[in-house]
Amino acid sequence: MSIQHVEIHIKGKVQGVYFRASTQLKARGLGLVGFVENQTDGSVLIQAEGALKDLEDLLLWCHRGPEHAKVDEVKHQYSSPIGYTKFSIRR
Repeated sequence: MSIQHVEIHIKGKVQGVYFRASTQLKARGLGLVGFVENQTDGSVLIQAEGALKDLEDLLLWCHRGPEHAKVDEVKHQYSSPIGYTKFSIRR
């Protein structure tokens, strides 16, 4: 299995709606590693690593997020793996 890395930026009503905790649960359920954190501009940043199909599943989920989120924009970019060992919440 080839490990891939994706960086995802999500804009909208994505802070204060359990987006980070929900992302962590989703990512861990998919067997992904990396992190999720709030950004100062009100967006959320995710860096995740794992199998391409699992990263694509996370990316699809990011377009709706948890129940009270309102996602306006999702941008992503694939790059070389960094080597995370777990999926954590930052900030």
